[in-house]
Amino acid sequence: MTSTFVTNLAILVLAGFVGYAVISKVPNTLHTPLMSGTNAIHGIVVLGGILVLGLSNDLGAVNKAILVLAIIFGTINVVGGFLVTDRMLEMFKTKPAPKRDDEEAGS
Repeated sequence: MTSTFVTNLAILVLAGFVGYAVISKVPNTLHTPLMSGTNAIHGIVVLGGILVLGLSNDLGAVNKAILVLAIIFGTINVVGGFLVTDRMLEMFKTKPAPKRDDEEAGS
């Protein structure tokens, strides 16, 4: 049991270091699209959490509470990712030309 825990903890720590090393090399212009894409991937986490919560009958109360919390945080991340993407796409839309005073008077 302890050996498995230590192995899983080591994998988690190494994954954190690798993730930090990869993300720190991303140029600033790509952070927003990358963040939006990875936040949208949390939809898979939300779906998996809902499936596990619905299909497992032998989960304890603490495990169910942690799972519900993970679903809530994943949902927040999904919504945030789509909002950031929407704001980013709004920046690329062309703005309508302002009306001139002489055009308004003629109509």
